[in-house]
Amino acid sequence: MLASLSRPNDVMSAAAESPHGRAASQPRLQRIARASWLGAVLFMCSAASLAAEGDKLFASCAACHGAKGEGNATLNAPAIAGQDAAYVERQLLNFRNRRRGTHKSDVFGAQMQAAATVLPNDAAVAKVASYVASLPKSVIAKPATGNLHNGKNLYNGKCGACHGGVAEGNQALKSPRLAGLDASYLKLQFAHFRDGVRGTDPQDTPGRQMAMMAKTLPAERDLDDIIAFIHQQGRPK
Repeated sequence: MLASLSRPNDVMSAAAESPHGRAASQPRLQRIARASWLGAVLFMCSAASLAAEGDKLFASCAACHGAKGEGNATLNAPAIAGQDAAYVERQLLNFRNRRRGTHKSDVFGAQMQAAATVLPNDAAVAKVASYVASLPKSVIAKPATGNLHNGKNLYNGKCGACHGGVAEGNQALKSPRLAGLDASYLKLQFAHFRDGVRGTDPQDTPGRQMAMMAKTLPAERDLDDIIAFIHQQGRPK
């Protein structure tokens, strides 16, 4: 993978071919090229190191979420494999900091809040999040059924702008991947957002945005149709 990166000399040669490159200072261009190359290498090595250490820490999570992060619907534990690292880290910190899982109706959130405190510190949280993101993305074995035409229209109109056209998530908007999550978990979390169980903490800006959006869906059957559409995303064609 590192071999695919442009080496400093390659970057230098490309710059020298342009009129502006010829006019620029050679030593300065070399320093910039080397710094960019080294930064990319360090970033990838850092992510790989975090994921490797997170493997051991993930053992306490696997009891509910599965050894491969595939989730367990009977335990109300969602699939987390391949989820964006920043999102996983933010949710773990939300649980640890009591921004999520404090409402009396959120029984499973309270359990997760206790589980999150098993991780010793924020550095451990980051390592687990990196490991989770490195796992192969999960795929729903038995997709939910519904009106896919209605589900697609509603998803594109209400969800796609944040969660992506194929429910892949959007890191820039802090929106998680929805493809791969089971229907019962999606319905429960949607209800929590809609009913003020989740997304009420002033510091949880993405959660508050989702809480407002959840109140705009017309009917329960519309949610079923949206979930049916989501379950079709990310599946082998």
